[in-house]
Amino acid sequence: MEHSFKNNPRFSVTVTVIVLILVSTAAQPTSAKECSAKEEGGCHDKVESLKLKVIAIFAILATSMIGITLPLFSRALPALNPNGNLFILVKSFASGVILATGYMHVMPDSFEDLTSECLPELPWQKFPFTMFIAMLSAVLTLVVDAYSISYFKKKLIPAAVIASIEGSQNKDVEMIGHGHGHHDLHIDGDAKNIDAEQLLRYRVVAQVLELGIVVHSVVIGLSMGASVNPCTIRPLIAALCFHQMFEGMGLGGCILQAEYGMKVKAIMVFFFSVTTPFGIAMGIGLTNVYSDTSPMSLIVEGVLNAISAGLLNYMALVELLGSDFMGSKIQSSTKLMMGATLAVLLGAGGMSVMAIWA
Repeated sequence: MEHSFKNNPRFSVTVTVIVLILVSTAAQPTSAKECSAKEEGGCHDKVESLKLKVIAIFAILATSMIGITLPLFSRALPALNPNGNLFILVKSFASGVILATGYMHVMPDSFEDLTSECLPELPWQKFPFTMFIAMLSAVLTLVVDAYSISYFKKKLIPAAVIASIEGSQNKDVEMIGHGHGHHDLHIDGDAKNIDAEQLLRYRVVAQVLELGIVVHSVVIGLSMGASVNPCTIRPLIAALCFHQMFEGMGLGGCILQAEYGMKVKAIMVFFFSVTTPFGIAMGIGLTNVYSDTSPMSLIVEGVLNAISAGLLNYMALVELLGSDFMGSKIQSSTKLMMGATLAVLLGAGGMSVMAIWA
């Protein structure tokens, strides 16, 4: 099964390239007709803002790597075992962070872009494009999730079960004299089937979740890199560091449960860690030609953020929180359910407060 998922990171690479191309089209030179609704205030210093953005690149890179790698080393700590209660609480907290990221950070940014006065009143002021695109994104994520699991279930799980049956034949021959051979074979095949399906779901979740995070990270990195306002960059650095760390913990927990090999883990960690710093660097390079008030910039950023919001909200509610809260482990313990609920509220609440600065 591992071999069939080795090429999955190429999907993340392809999507990242597409996102970068789309965002690059927003870097249009400022024209006389460009909207000037967002007047530049007095706190604008290119030299000072450049220093802060360089600091931001390294700070966000470091916190991103810490956040996403912490869960990957949790197997060395018995208290953070993926099957333990503490891991569930940490994952619930991180899932709350991801949920609030979609609702409190990404969606409002998209709404602000697509309802900007810089865009024509028709159709942008007459139709809630952010909500519409986010809804379609959530439905599309559901379809991709379902079809991916259905496809790989048909292709991989029968092969795994056949291999299990073949490996169990000698054991069954030895046990047939006791009258239990056929029964044991049936149970073993079902167990392998269930394990393979659960592992498959973890892997699909990890891939799709990283896709949504990468899209948002490119956009927010580009916006920060293009800014020349140190008054807004300073608090944004701290907010994004916390944001990336906790979001990385959520993604890292999914990667851990997906049981990827070291190569695939390294690729996924790399793309999560460098996407925002790379977006900042690209924004710095486009400072002279990029304008966050040009119609093209607003539309591209707004659409990408709406897509990311729908994806993140679906993944947080359905695949992460829904899957855990409806699972047997939380369902069997009222105390654990209360703790997980509190962890979700703390994660979502903390990330919601950060929306004041970021």
